Amino acid sequence: MLEVDVAIIGAGPSGLFAAYYAGFRGLTVAVIDTLPEPGGQITALYPEKDILDVAGFPTIKGRDLVANLVAQAAPFAPHYLLGVRAEDLSYRGPSPLLRLADGNQVVAGAVIITGGLGGFTPRPLPAADGYVGAGVVYFVPRLDDLADHHVVIVGGGDSAFDWALALHPVARSVTVVHRRDRFRAHQTTVDRVQALSVRILVNAQVTALHGDGRVTAAEIADNQGSTQRVPADTVVAALGFTADLGPLAGWGLELDRRHIVVGSTMATNLPRVFAAGDIAEYPGKVRLIATGFGEAATAVNNAAVAVDPAAHLFPGHSSEGS
Repeated sequence: MLEVDVAIIGAGPSGLFAAYYAGFRGLTVAVIDTLPEPGGQITALYPEKDILDVAGFPTIKGRDLVANLVAQAAPFAPHYLLGVRAEDLSYRGPSPLLRLADGNQVVAGAVIITGGLGGFTPRPLPAADGYVGAGVVYFVPRLDDLADHHVVIVGGGDSAFDWALALHPVARSVTVVHRRDRFRAHQTTVDRVQALSVRILVNAQVTALHGDGRVTAAEIADNQGSTQRVPADTVVAALGFTADLGPLAGWGLELDRRHIVVGSTMATNLPRVFAAGDIAEYPGKVRLIATGFGEAATAVNNAAVAVDPAAHLFPGHSSEGS
């Protein structure tokens, strides 16, 4: 059983910043996440994407932002409990008690839930049966792994076009396949991809994959019934994902669809349980990384008072020292 001042559920940007800020306040921290490495959706979905809305960085790659957040928290030695899910919340006296899927338990003075959209599962590519992990991927953690590959990207949203833009300089060829002739992706990104030597096939679908044990080609059919076969060393299924709160939905939290309702202190309806980042909901909520950072600091400061009523809500500016 691990005992800490603050347990943070979710190791995305908001959770990592909360870990830093709690350490800055002199609190011991455990960070829990179902993913095997920190970074949340950024690490899983778009580590190579340029992020443009973080204050102080005109642009920063997703993986670099995560690395910086981990480094910022490192001096305070948070306990990382990764690749494991928080299954159950109960109380030991006034302190929240978390039971994890691996059988371990965490007793905390307060809990801060920063779980983003909750658990997420990629939408499957029907033609991918037998090839997932053998040429079919849903995420691209390292662009260099696809160097000199013929890449087929299936989808028409932001992820599909972000991957096309990022992979164009390293792949041998990039083909985007979308079942409609309109895209959900941001038009600026679409325009940038269309200006490159990226083949874009619309009103079309990948109907079959070919290869002996590993993908070597994709069969693509259009709405008129014509088919063609294109080389494919890797197929990126960028079809979006489904998200759910998992066990959190049964903890008795006040919910608004898939989000946790909080007040101005980021407190939930449960004692000593707070939420911040995309998972938190209140009137006027704007879901940005920048917003999540401020909410994380607010949650930590109010959690510090919940843990120790004698503590000051505002600890002073970080530039003044702790």
